[in-house]
Amino acid sequence: MAFRIETRIGLILFLAAQAAGAQSFPVRHAHWHGGGMGDLAVSNDGISFAEAKKKGHSRIWKYEEIQQIELSAAALRILTYEDQKWKLGRDREYVFDQLPEGFAQTVYAQWRERLDQRFIAGLPDESVAPLWEIPAKLLGKFEGSQGVLRIGADRIVYEAKQTEQSRTWRFADIENIASAGPFDFSIVTREHHGDWNAGAREFRFQLKRPLKEDRYNELWRRLNSPRQSALLQNSLNPLLAGHWPSLTVR
Repeated sequence: MAFRIETRIGLILFLAAQAAGAQSFPVRHAHWHGGGMGDLAVSNDGISFAEAKKKGHSRIWKYEEIQQIELSAAALRILTYEDQKWKLGRDREYVFDQLPEGFAQTVYAQWRERLDQRFIAGLPDESVAPLWEIPAKLLGKFEGSQGVLRIGADRIVYEAKQTEQSRTWRFADIENIASAGPFDFSIVTREHHGDWNAGAREFRFQLKRPLKEDRYNELWRRLNSPRQSALLQNSLNPLLAGHWPSLTVR
């Protein structure tokens, strides 16, 4: 559970104990009273924030203490396991904005392989070499966005003209894909979202060119073949270890 750092000395001691390579960035902690500037430090073990104005808002999180990290070009959102009694027990979220130039790409490079499905990348991975791509519109509750879907060897990128709508999904982040026709494509992820941070979220696209059936089938196989292999292996392991089911003879 995250806990408060009452003085900057506490933060310095914490950073000194971290593995080499910790990086610190000036950001704003957004809250009701206009927010407060401070230093956000990212290390191999976790994230810390020391707010200059209100030291009681300073925090330290190990990655295992974070329910979800959502990174975009404009903001960093950290969803914790802390209950908010005055919000009927909703989990507490910390939002940091006024990010310095280059922050998102720098931190993304550190997190893209290190963190698990609790990391949400709200920006396009520019390093992905697409196997194929297709122009698309991401549907929204009130308004959609225009962009391009790029299918890579191990992730899907949606690069939107509206930067805040962009996304990168590693295959491990995707629960399923679906298509109701050649101009329809959906991605279901394990992302927490909404007022109550419900699990699973669907991103539905209107495609501007038809999606060929063989491309969709190949993508489905890329996503699901490793999972099916892992499931089969888990089923065989007890048998290979000699743990055969016992038979009762009556």
